[in-house]
Amino acid sequence: MILPPDPSHLRRPWGRDQARLHRHLLRRPSLLPAEGSLLLAVSGGQDSMALTTLLLDLQPLHGWQLQLWHGDHGWRPDAAHQSGELLQWARSQGLDLQFDRADPVPASEAKARDWRYGCLAEVAHRLGCTHLVTGHTASDRAETVLLNLARGSHLRGLASLGASRPLGPEAGPLRLARPLLVFDRADTGRLCQERHLPVWEDSSNADLRFARNRLRADVMPVLEALHPGASRRISAQAERLEQQLEVEAELLGLALGALEAEDAPEQLQRRRLVSLAPASQRRLLQHWLHRQLGSAPDARSLDALVSRLARGGDPGRLDLARGWQLHWDRSTLWVRTSDALHG
Repeated sequence: MILPPDPSHLRRPWGRDQARLHRHLLRRPSLLPAEGSLLLAVSGGQDSMALTTLLLDLQPLHGWQLQLWHGDHGWRPDAAHQSGELLQWARSQGLDLQFDRADPVPASEAKARDWRYGCLAEVAHRLGCTHLVTGHTASDRAETVLLNLARGSHLRGLASLGASRPLGPEAGPLRLARPLLVFDRADTGRLCQERHLPVWEDSSNADLRFARNRLRADVMPVLEALHPGASRRISAQAERLEQQLEVEAELLGLALGALEAEDAPEQLQRRRLVSLAPASQRRLLQHWLHRQLGSAPDARSLDALVSRLARGGDPGRLDLARGWQLHWDRSTLWVRTSDALHG
């Protein structure tokens, strides 16, 4: 049963969970800036309910403006009823909740994710919010790391699901923030029980046809039983790797400066590049192409490229994504579009 609005929600409790999140935000002040306008993605599950409650608890200290968003993918017949109950709960806490229902119904998890973030960006711009906030925890990050590891992901895939990132070039300065990565799923479940929070379970989370659900149901409990706290430690390792990659990106930028052609900074000197170890060549080419185009070839293509560049001074070409091409001659490498080549 959802209670009517009660002004007592302005007197928020303080305990170990609030202290942990407060210290985390003080260490990373740009994650959720003070006085910022935040749009929280709230599914009604335990993680998003814990997120909303904790940010309400800390709101008097940080001065945020909080707005909620909830989306119905149209996949479950009970979703409309749950959305109505979530709206009542939000009002009982003095919060506004924006609601969207997908039409047409997304045909896949990927399309559902695109729809969610598209709606969130649109609502955030309309309300003047600077940050989208999700309830991802260390458990979610650990699952992502293990899935990407099993798929043979590059190191950047093992550092995914970070604490903050730009939402995307089409979203402007809007940032996505995940402040609950210092908590795991056991923490959010305990908090919901202690605070008697209503939780609306998504029945699709029990569908073992989805890889993440199987990992969550069959693999993570074993790891936690063998090594309690495994989710947090895997998530913390991903955080350290993310920081290491940030440092590496700065060093790669300096190294590329030494490889740029003197009269054309957007080109690389081939002889200097191929004088380096193959692993260094691959990493520099990957960083250079990602900086130029926003993406880079996969590991197999990079291996083939390094091998081709080492074969004397023969010119060549490699087709890249979205119509771009990498070209090289005896002395330099450069990128251009296929249209520019024929123009």
